[in-house]
Amino acid sequence: MRQPAARQPVTPNRSDRSDRSDFTDRSDRLRRQLVMGSIVVAAALGLAACGTASGALQPTPSGSSPAQSPITIQPATGPAPTISATAGSDGAPVGTGGSDGTSSGSGTSAVPPVSPKSPTTPAGTPGTPSTAPAGTADGTPAGPPAPAGPTTVIGSTASGGRTVALTFDDGPGPATPQILDLLAQYNVKATFCEVGQNAAANPAMVKRVLAAGHRLCDHSVHHPQPFAKLPHDKAVSEISSARDMIVQAGGPGTRVTWFRAPGGGFNADNEHITAGLGMKSLGWSVDPRDWSRPGVPAIVSAVQSQLKPGGVILMHDGGGDRSQTVAALKQLLPWLVAQGYTFDFPAA
Repeated sequence: MRQPAARQPVTPNRSDRSDRSDFTDRSDRLRRQLVMGSIVVAAALGLAACGTASGALQPTPSGSSPAQSPITIQPATGPAPTISATAGSDGAPVGTGGSDGTSSGSGTSAVPPVSPKSPTTPAGTPGTPSTAPAGTADGTPAGPPAPAGPTTVIGSTASGGRTVALTFDDGPGPATPQILDLLAQYNVKATFCEVGQNAAANPAMVKRVLAAGHRLCDHSVHHPQPFAKLPHDKAVSEISSARDMIVQAGGPGTRVTWFRAPGGGFNADNEHITAGLGMKSLGWSVDPRDWSRPGVPAIVSAVQSQLKPGGVILMHDGGGDRSQTVAALKQLLPWLVAQGYTFDFPAA
């Protein structure tokens, strides 16, 4: 019986071995590349996470240092602050009248009434003294240093009760003699807030005001507005120089008890200047806006509706045509007497 021939092992030729070796090498390289890539990705992800937490990898704005930290704006708490408009004028600037005798300037706003029970408080920081410079550039003395502590603007009579104080601004002017005659008929004493340059130009009228028993109030030299915006040295000059001009016009013994800021433009600085000069800051509680010439009925109606016992009425004897003021006063004086009012000076 014939025996099958034994199988001889198949030996791959050199070419087959080379192909399998190359395939194995490529597989190993691919695995190594995949492993290295995974490591790199994992490291990058970990570094990014750490960087985000620390802020080190945050983008840096152009032109700034990487060490700078971003600015965080915190949301405001509570209601938003409100800014109140400041009203403002008892008339246009004095001394620059037009051909019809009226004052130039807008003169379109009014100072809110000053309640006799709640006098206005100075603007700015109460209790902060102002430091006066040694003098102005033109050699004008800077005046006394401002005293510490808040002051108040007066808006009531000295004695209170059913009294009223009449005050007249911007004179002496052409209407002053007529107003003095009317006041004399009713034996009324009033306060005249005089502009320094007007007092200096008409000293005889200042003397007549004093001789009739009326009192004087400083109303600045030139009636600049807005008065509260004046630099300290300018405010000192306007207040102190006007007082000196009024005193000189009135003669020896003349006293100026109050200062009334043009347009009611009081602030902490000019109130302290006023106090340092021995005067009080004078406001008002009744403003018929007679300077704007709204008509005699409007002036009379405003006074009658706004007046409360102890009030201070603001009117004008200068700064323009004051014929409406004179006509209104002819009606108001008997009405005030009929209402049981007596006449007083502002608180001092």
